[in-house]
Amino acid sequence: MLRGIAASQGIAQAKVYKLEQPVLDIVRRSADPDEELAKLDAALTRTAADITRIREAASVQLNSAELAVFDAHLMMIDDPEFRAQIENTIRNDKVCAEYAAKQTAEMMVMIFEGMDDAYMRERAADVKDVTFRLLCNLCGMEIPNPAMLDEPVIIVARDLTPSDTASLNRQFVRGFVTETGGRTSHSAIMARSLEIPAVVGVKGILEATRNGMPLILDGRDGIVIPDPSEEQVSAYALKADAFRKEREALKALKDKPSVTADGRKVVLSGNIGSPADLESVLESGAESIGLFRTEFLYMQCENDFPDEEMQFEAYRSVLEGMHGRRVVIRTLDIGGDKKLNYYSFEEEMNPFLGVRAVRFCLLRKDIFRTQLRALLRASVYGKLSIMFPMIATVEEFREAKKCCDEARAELIAEGIPVSDDVEVGCMIEVPAAAVNADRLAKYADFFSIGTNDLIQYAMAADRTSEPLSYLYQPLNPAVLRLIKMTVEGAHKYGRWCGMCGEMAGDELTAPVLLGLGLDEFSMSAPSVLSVRQMIGTLRYADMQQLAADVLECDTDAEAAELLKKAVGKQPQTVVQ
Repeated sequence: MLRGIAASQGIAQAKVYKLEQPVLDIVRRSADPDEELAKLDAALTRTAADITRIREAASVQLNSAELAVFDAHLMMIDDPEFRAQIENTIRNDKVCAEYAAKQTAEMMVMIFEGMDDAYMRERAADVKDVTFRLLCNLCGMEIPNPAMLDEPVIIVARDLTPSDTASLNRQFVRGFVTETGGRTSHSAIMARSLEIPAVVGVKGILEATRNGMPLILDGRDGIVIPDPSEEQVSAYALKADAFRKEREALKALKDKPSVTADGRKVVLSGNIGSPADLESVLESGAESIGLFRTEFLYMQCENDFPDEEMQFEAYRSVLEGMHGRRVVIRTLDIGGDKKLNYYSFEEEMNPFLGVRAVRFCLLRKDIFRTQLRALLRASVYGKLSIMFPMIATVEEFREAKKCCDEARAELIAEGIPVSDDVEVGCMIEVPAAAVNADRLAKYADFFSIGTNDLIQYAMAADRTSEPLSYLYQPLNPAVLRLIKMTVEGAHKYGRWCGMCGEMAGDELTAPVLLGLGLDEFSMSAPSVLSVRQMIGTLRYADMQQLAADVLECDTDAEAAELLKKAVGKQPQTVVQ
C-alpha cells in the first residue's frame, strides 16, 4: 500500500497503464546500408500507420482544422526528400538508420528554428514530434498513447501535463496516479473537472508497478494499492458501492436553491475546461458557470493558435447550452506551467512570476484581439461575463478593458451584433490586487478570487513544489485577510464577488467563506451538491461570527481545528 495526496474523489480498480516516454540513447554505429534502408522503410511505414490510427481516433472529438496537424505529419513522413536525406547519410557515412534519422531531424529543427517567420519557426515542434515517433520505431520502442486505449486502465506516470489530462479518454481512464504534484496542480484540477479519481505525489509508484498489473486507487483517502489481494478487491468494491449510493442520494438537491438555514442565498457554479464539460455542469445542479478555462482550447490545437471562428463556436455552444444562465469566461491564461506546443516562450528565471495570463495578452494584442472578438460575437447567445486573469494593477485592468471596448467597436462597425449586457471582471489572484480591491472595483463589474495562485503568491511558495506543499495554507490568516479585503472592496461599489479556486468547493473552508460574505462559489461540478447540502445546514449569522473568530487565529492549523469543532467536516461527494 502506498500513500499520496488525495487529488480527486473516487475509487477505481483497473489495470495499470504506465505513461512513460521512451528514453532514446542513439549512438553512431557502423552498419550495412542495404539492411539499414530496409529497416528505415519499415519504420517509415509503421510511423505513417501510427499517425493515421491516431488521427482516426482523434477525429471523434476534433474538428477538421484541429486534425490538420496529423495531415501535415503524414505529409512529412511520406515526403521523398525527407527519406532521401536520411538515405544519403546512411550510404555516405555507412551508419545505422536511427543515427542517420537523428542527424537529419536535428538539421531540420535547426533550419526551422533559425527562420525569421514565426509560423515557420513553430514548425520545428512538428519535426520533433514526427521524428521522435520515427526514431522510436527504428529502435523498437513503443510510445504510449492514452488516446488509443480500448480497455479500462489506471494511468501511472511521473506527472501529467494539463494537455495530457485534458486529452484523457474518460471512457477507459478510470483514474490516474502520479509520482509528483499536489492537490492544486493543474492536472489534479482537471481530474476533478473530468470526474476522474486521482492520487498524486505517490513516491515510488513507477517502480512499484508494471503495465497490466491490477491496481486500486482511493482518491478520497490518497491510497494506492498495487497488485491487491482478493480481500482488498472485495473491500474496495463495497466502498465504491457505498460512494455511488451517497452520490445518488445527493441528486435530490439538484434543482434546489443554495440557501442557508436562515435564508442567505448564494450562487453555486461549476468550473469547466471545454464545451465537453458542459453536460457535467448541468447534471451537477450548478446555477451558472463561474470559470471557463479557455487555455485548454489553445492547448488542444497542435500547430497554431485557434482562430476566431473556432473560438466563437466553442463559446457560443457553452452560452447556448446554459440557457441564459451566467457564464464567466476567463481570457487566455498561459505561461508558468501551461505551455503550448506551437509557441516558444522567452526563457525566464521564474516563469510563474513572468509573462503569463493577461501580461501575455497585453504583449500579444493580436492574439488577445482574436479571442475578444470571438467572445463578444458569442455574447448574443447567452449571458456572458468576461474575466481577465493575473491582474495586478488598476492600469492593467483598464488597458485590458480598453482592448475589449476596441474589439466591441470594431465588430459593431462591421455590422456584427454584440450584447450590450456583458460584464467585464477581474480575477483576484495577485496579493496586490486583493489589497487594492476597493480601487479595482471602481472599474470592474465583478471579482472572482483564484485562491490557488493567490495562496502561492501570498506565501511565496510554488504550488507545484512538493517540499513546499506545507505552505499551501488556505486558512492562513494572511490568506483569509486578503479574501476579506477582496469581498469588502467589491461590496463597497455594489459588485458581486465570487471564488473559482479550490477553496470554494472544500467543505472545510466553505463555511468561513460564507461568513466572509462571498456571493458565488465556483467549483468542480462533482462538488456542487455536497456543498449545497452543507450550506443548507448552516446559519449565515453564525458563520459571520465564526469567520470573525477564525480571523483571530494565528495559524492555518488553529483555524482548521476551530472550523472542525464548529461545523465539522462532512464527507465529500465521491466521483466514480
